[in-house]
Amino acid sequence: MAIQKSLTGKIPIWRDERALKVAAQIVSSLLVLGVLYWGIGNFLEITQQRGMPLTYGFLNEAAGFPIKESFIPYESTMTFGRAVLVGLINTLMVSAWGIVFATVLGFVIGLMRLSTNWLISRIALAYIEFHRNIPLLVLLFLWYFGVFTRLPQVKESITLPGPMYINQRGFYLTWPKLAQNGDLFVGFVVAGILLAIVIWVVLRRVRERTGKETYFGRISLAVLVLVPLVGWFVSGGEPLVLDVPVLKGFNFQGGLRLTTEFAALLIGLAMYTASFIAEVFRAGILAVRKGQIEAARAVGLNYSQVLMLIIIPQAMRVVIPPLISQYLNLTKNSSLALAIGYQELFAIGKVTINQAGRAVPVFMLVMGTYLAISLLTSIILNIYNKRVQFIER
Repeated sequence: MAIQKSLTGKIPIWRDERALKVAAQIVSSLLVLGVLYWGIGNFLEITQQRGMPLTYGFLNEAAGFPIKESFIPYESTMTFGRAVLVGLINTLMVSAWGIVFATVLGFVIGLMRLSTNWLISRIALAYIEFHRNIPLLVLLFLWYFGVFTRLPQVKESITLPGPMYINQRGFYLTWPKLAQNGDLFVGFVVAGILLAIVIWVVLRRVRERTGKETYFGRISLAVLVLVPLVGWFVSGGEPLVLDVPVLKGFNFQGGLRLTTEFAALLIGLAMYTASFIAEVFRAGILAVRKGQIEAARAVGLNYSQVLMLIIIPQAMRVVIPPLISQYLNLTKNSSLALAIGYQELFAIGKVTINQAGRAVPVFMLVMGTYLAISLLTSIILNIYNKRVQFIER
């Protein structure tokens, strides 16, 4: 049907499709803003009337509760803000280590799933199906109550080389700590890491641009080893000392202690998430065309070279997007630590609510923190995802 025009030859504004779309968006935006303004206003008014203002001044008050495991100094006389910071660090620690272990284990299980050996393939399949079809909370209970609470008492601890002691109270590890002249050594270690990264990036780009082998991996590894080694001798030869756990009275003193709650949460999260990551890697590897693999074998590459140079670089283009989701799920699932007594962000938030009586500000703080962690993880991995994608010319 022909569109009627005015005497000037222009389409009337009430019939202009573009103008109507803009008007609809403006009206919709105003309605949404109005509802948000009304809802937030009522919410703030109610909280003021009930004596629960949406402020965070209580974070400067004394917390008054202990935290069993902390990677930074903490005492019950410190503030709620310090307690929340401890919970955040505990969450980041278990999430970071969980991501590392889950990725490595998932990659290995994914390769086993693709093995031509019937037994290896079926073992991987059984692992995946077992963990994917059991709730994570049940697995955490299994590891904590079924395994770690059954460990021996302190005086009957299991002794492993290191030395390392395992009992119902946790894992006690021999751990290095800085000596008086250790700061200089740490500076050399940081410099070695940064220099190795720079060499890796530069030499790899040179190889991609010229096609000549630059041995960027070997050179970067050599720098990563040699620079800290130089720092070791420059700092006097003993920048680190081993802190060995020793049984004193009814418990071990010294070394690094990991509680059974931390171990159960870490193992449960890693093994559960690894089952999903294994399927992600399997799908990514199967997405690589067989013709490219056969061509690589035809020019003389062995299986490890084909895997590292052909399969994995192309599979990562498929793997990264779903892998981001699994990393985010692992981080958010760490909040289930409340069920086994590990004091991470959500658990400490719950205690803070009971102590301070400020439910809404605490929940908003916890939700905002999880949101910030998730967005930061997504941004970093999406940047990497864009770098590994094919560029069409």
